[in-house]
Amino acid sequence: MSAKTDILHTVRMLQEENLDVRTVTMGINLLACSNRDATVAARDIKELIRIRAGNLVRICDDLTTRFGLPIVNKRIAVSPVSQLLEGHKPDAAIILAEAMDKAAEEVRVDLIGGFTALVQKGMTPGERTLIESLPEVLSRTERVCASVNIASTRAGINVDAVILLGRVIRRIAEATARRDGFGAAKLVVFANIPEDNPFMAGAFLGPGEPECVINVGVSGPGVVKRAIDRLVAATPGCTLHDIAEEIKHTAFRVTRTGELIGREAAGRLGVPFGVVDLSLAPTPRIGDSVGEIYQAMGIRQIGAPGTTAAVALVNDAVKKGGAFASSSVGGLSGAFIPVMEDHALAKAVADGTLTIEKLEAMTAVCSVGLDMILIPGDTPHEAISGMILDEAAIGVVNRKTTALRLIPVPGKKAGEPVSFGGLFGSGTVMKIGCPSGSREFVAHGGHIPAPIQSLNN
Repeated sequence: MSAKTDILHTVRMLQEENLDVRTVTMGINLLACSNRDATVAARDIKELIRIRAGNLVRICDDLTTRFGLPIVNKRIAVSPVSQLLEGHKPDAAIILAEAMDKAAEEVRVDLIGGFTALVQKGMTPGERTLIESLPEVLSRTERVCASVNIASTRAGINVDAVILLGRVIRRIAEATARRDGFGAAKLVVFANIPEDNPFMAGAFLGPGEPECVINVGVSGPGVVKRAIDRLVAATPGCTLHDIAEEIKHTAFRVTRTGELIGREAAGRLGVPFGVVDLSLAPTPRIGDSVGEIYQAMGIRQIGAPGTTAAVALVNDAVKKGGAFASSSVGGLSGAFIPVMEDHALAKAVADGTLTIEKLEAMTAVCSVGLDMILIPGDTPHEAISGMILDEAAIGVVNRKTTALRLIPVPGKKAGEPVSFGGLFGSGTVMKIGCPSGSREFVAHGGHIPAPIQSLNN
């Protein structure tokens, strides 16, 4: 009877509750493509991606047909491209990025991540070259996604890199002004970056990972929301503990489903299976929203007192359910709060109940951070750097991943609407309370030392 019940639950999740495999992401190590001639390196990158990922989309489509479970995105994450740029001139970054973009198009994947630099303790010439090339790279390519890790609990915060990125993010937005600064939506700035995260725009293949690997991201905000709705309807007096247990049990079933798909894909491709990342990653569709989960729990206005506690409850219950379901849970595995990509969160911003300050508090207990946040196009670069520092401090001190996708929208002010369409969604430009009040602090530069928490050996 238990097995029959589990099957019926899974069928309902597929048919009624927007359950899907959000992404199957193949990690590919590009170090073998290193060459003093950037054009040769670019040629080798395209060939390696073609060999490794040439069948990825076809196999994912076959698995969708076999299991009836939609695989929404097929993606690639490569080892940090900054490693291939040491000793090269700046134009090499453009050559390699365009090769990645072309290769991704040829194998028909949605996005390719790994245009990445790890600068938490210092910056090599290749890493600086990569960061400074981002405005041109992200404006000239369609599928390439970038990430920069500027802090870790072990290393502290590289403030010089943060200052540079504050300027670069403004330049990316200006380079894609005709698309409302869309290029900035393809850059994530991290503290404690995860090395096996399958979700974009922050996916890359980290050090210590296999030469080629399959990681899977399974997202089920609609499934969790409907489970809470049923619990509250059946038991009006249920406690928050009861709600946490229901989320945990639901996360267990979703994780098992995701691992099945991941292992099947890896087996058919002849590469190792890495992790299943059970992150509640919303889409702009109604019924596929993390914000709706908080509303189902009783937070009728997102941003109201209690919202941060609701985020913490959901994040913890998802992790517990996933960890019990599989020994291969990785990535981030919690609850994302990407404002533009979640219609309920976007509406809360438009209504004025959800502010940047409240979002920052929520990031202390969610999976990532200030994600897909529209800000005025004239925001000073020092203010952008200050926001990065604040978010990095939360991650570093609390030994968790935090990140930012900030999008300065050229020509737009707080309160104005912006739409990117598709998965990236739409939203309202948010007000920054005091954009010019920390210029002198940021300008000091240097390095914020690692906290005492780092001394845990």
